[in-house]
Amino acid sequence: MKKPLKIILGILALIIIAAGAFIGYKTFIDKKPKESTPEKEKEPVVVKKLKIFDEDSTDRSVAVMINNNHNAWPHAGLQDSYLNYEIIVEGGITRIMALYSSLDKMPEKIGSVRSSRIYFLDYALENDAIYIHWGGSTEAYNDMDSLKMDHLDGIYYEGTYFYRESGLNRAYEHTGFTKGSLIKKGVNASGFRTTSDKGKLFKYSIDEINLNEKELSKKADHIDIEYSNYQTTKYDYDPENKVYKRSMANGYGETEAHTDIDTGKQYTTKNIIVYEVENHSYDRYGRQALTNITSGEGYYITNGYAYPITWEKTSRAGKTVYKYKDTNEEIKLNDGNTWVQIMPKGKNLSIIGNTNPSEE
Repeated sequence: MKKPLKIILGILALIIIAAGAFIGYKTFIDKKPKESTPEKEKEPVVVKKLKIFDEDSTDRSVAVMINNNHNAWPHAGLQDSYLNYEIIVEGGITRIMALYSSLDKMPEKIGSVRSSRIYFLDYALENDAIYIHWGGSTEAYNDMDSLKMDHLDGIYYEGTYFYRESGLNRAYEHTGFTKGSLIKKGVNASGFRTTSDKGKLFKYSIDEINLNEKELSKKADHIDIEYSNYQTTKYDYDPENKVYKRSMANGYGETEAHTDIDTGKQYTTKNIIVYEVENHSYDRYGRQALTNITSGEGYYITNGYAYPITWEKTSRAGKTVYKYKDTNEEIKLNDGNTWVQIMPKGKNLSIIGNTNPSEE
């Protein structure tokens, strides 16, 4: 065979081999299982939960009586309570009952702790709360016994579940405090029920409630609640943080920010409920009785606006029911702490807005 022909045949052979190799590779690739293109990962579903407490929890609340004599200021532990009641007592003084959603949610300093009055029992009962106090009126002790209330008393447990805070520049009677860990020990030692199937007093909204979207709303940037010549409670709206800053004024025209004894920070609240109840003195000490098993009107205040509501309490242990006045729909509260201001009938309530001022 001539040399040029051999070269041509060699080239053809190489082409055929290369073509076969390509076809074989292509067949292998086509038969190889194709990797599936991953789907775009789904964003995780975020389940919104209340910050104030777990709605599914069956933990029993704890109510603590707080001294609000001016000589007992400042307080401890009131920013940790999810619900507070302020009500008149003798001498024009008010007393506060602070509620914590469970034994585990109580701070390590609470006080100063003060004695019981009969109508505060009604609000401990409507919250199915373990009741913490330091002393009490004869009527309060009788009712705690007859109502079979679970309670711890600093009179009997000073030095165990209650203690005196030394170094305070105040009278001895204003130095009684407690701690969450001590109350937990006392509750467990006493065998009190620590769960509840009664449900919480209020329903809460995870999504922000803005009362200005309702027809009867009015601006509420400054609130003054008169209890007596001795005590006026005040709130000023902080639009940046969407809370109310709490202050208190005495009969001398002096107003003080309501602050915590340890942090020095001013107490704030997300929700305010305020309404009037008739009261009268029943003994020579001026101790009070409330006509609170009845109904009336008031305001729900949050996010810089106030809205008229109705309230009704049908029994001592029955939950007070709060409804919007115009729709008769039960109110929900914004996710956050709440102060219920039960003021004496006939005293001044001032609700003022920075724009379009109005006053009640």
